[in-house]
Amino acid sequence: MYGDHPSQFVDLYTPANPRGMVISIHGGYWRATYGLDLNEPVARHLAADGWLVSNIEYRRVTEDSIDGVWPEMSSDVLTAIGALPSAPGPTVLLGHSAGGHLALWAAAQPEVDVDGVIALAPVSDLFLADGLQLSNHATNDLFGSSAAEQPDVYLAASPLHLLPLAIPQLLVHGHEDEAVPIDMSIEYTETAELLGDDITNIVERVDHFHVIDPAHDTWRSIDSWLGRLAG
Repeated sequence: MYGDHPSQFVDLYTPANPRGMVISIHGGYWRATYGLDLNEPVARHLAADGWLVSNIEYRRVTEDSIDGVWPEMSSDVLTAIGALPSAPGPTVLLGHSAGGHLALWAAAQPEVDVDGVIALAPVSDLFLADGLQLSNHATNDLFGSSAAEQPDVYLAASPLHLLPLAIPQLLVHGHEDEAVPIDMSIEYTETAELLGDDITNIVERVDHFHVIDPAHDTWRSIDSWLGRLAG
């Protein structure tokens, strides 16, 4: 536990002689319907490969949340990261979907010191997410308003608009993703490259959930990227 709320906890997967740490942040369009169990297969896979894995839970949007939950959620993510034990080797943020948004956003915060980010089908442009009303206008539930009403809040939380990160990044997105448009990752990658970031973009014919299935062939490329980062 890193706080008193039931959602303020971290599941640790601790192998012998870890090669580094992966901080896992699950998705689910920021809603309490989904929890850190979404990333459990990934956490188990990475731990078996020698990584210390910290799978983070955090406060999310509930049905009775009418003013948005972003201040609590963002605080939880930063507090959880800051409370984690140190580990030898590199520290990497990994997030899927809305968790990909949180991983990229956290990497841009001055108090977070990590060596790389893996974003799997991330919601990387909150203005586009708002404009497309993705997942029944999930961004409106998250912030309690639209981007037109609070552009400064969206700007400070949107990974695309926080580039460059100045650390290695891996984005993995599928052409068959119906939850998060692949155009987000393409635009994010192009912008990061223009700004001088070290970024790798893997685009395959997979859907939104293949990217968190370690048995899928896509994960061979993710494992290789992590291996290179670990040296």
